[in-house]
Amino acid sequence: MALQLFPNTSKSVMLEDGTTYAYISIPASSPSRPTFLLLHGFPSSSFDWRRVIPLLADDGYGVIAPDLLGYGDTDKPTEVAAYSQKRIADHVKELVLKEGIKQVIGVGHDWGSGLLSKVALAHVSLFAGIVFTSVGYVPPGDFDVDQVNARTEQALGYPTFGYWKFFNEDEAGSVIDANQDSFVSLVYPQHAEDWKATMGPLGAAKAMVTSAKVTPLPSWLTEEDVQKHKQIFGKGGLTAPLNWYKSAIRQVDAPYYATFTTEESKCIDVPALVILGEHDYVCVPAFQTQTADAYLRNHRVERLQCGHWIPLEQPAAFSALLKEFAKSSLGA
Repeated sequence: MALQLFPNTSKSVMLEDGTTYAYISIPASSPSRPTFLLLHGFPSSSFDWRRVIPLLADDGYGVIAPDLLGYGDTDKPTEVAAYSQKRIADHVKELVLKEGIKQVIGVGHDWGSGLLSKVALAHVSLFAGIVFTSVGYVPPGDFDVDQVNARTEQALGYPTFGYWKFFNEDEAGSVIDANQDSFVSLVYPQHAEDWKATMGPLGAAKAMVTSAKVTPLPSWLTEEDVQKHKQIFGKGGLTAPLNWYKSAIRQVDAPYYATFTTEESKCIDVPALVILGEHDYVCVPAFQTQTADAYLRNHRVERLQCGHWIPLEQPAAFSALLKEFAKSSLGA
């Protein structure tokens, strides 16, 4: 919620297609310092970078951190087709260029990593480097959630994406909006391994949300954080953000993905860093490294001892990796 929570460092801009984006914008202290483009995931906003941005800005790095489409103070169209990843990728490029910046280091977390994958493919010259967090590189292609669940259940003993089936339901947003406390417990578990039972299995996420069950917060999340999170999603609810899931499942980008006719066309040569949480039981590290090895031509992988919410759980270690990556990639 860039404008409301960070008014002194935030802006709002209307893009060429009429979509309005809000974003945090902090200029670099000198031309030698690159700008980090921070792309959040679900259910988040620019607020999820609150512990990372000061650590970057204090060292002179620039930051652009948008509330992505459907979130915070950015527009929230209700049509699933509006959440084409290619369309949003074009939005992100336009937003960066409006800041007068020719190149950034792109950083994605969760769905932001999937989006970063598409921005880097469509607009590779925009990036001096790319960083995927929790979720690794996501190559273009149709997403079969049933196939993924079958494969991960065979490999791990539990399916990892059962919650996608709930999120794809037309009424999922209103169900979640009516059960905010249990939803917070679902997505921010006290113990990372709880996701094996609450997020992965089919029907488990919806059952927990509608049960009104509330569990203690994890050590890295405060009650004040939760109240601000509720404030953010009090503006528009979860219906629009869930369209990111619906867009993928309903193959909104199928025509664009069909233009990538070879595996080589899906590869990226830009220097890349993949940062994974060792205890992420949905976006399991082993699967993220497989795609990195297959499609990222110049990459390395770092693992942190935490769960899925790396920028919140390990902000200092995460920021240190970003700075080190900037120095090794750009000498900055």
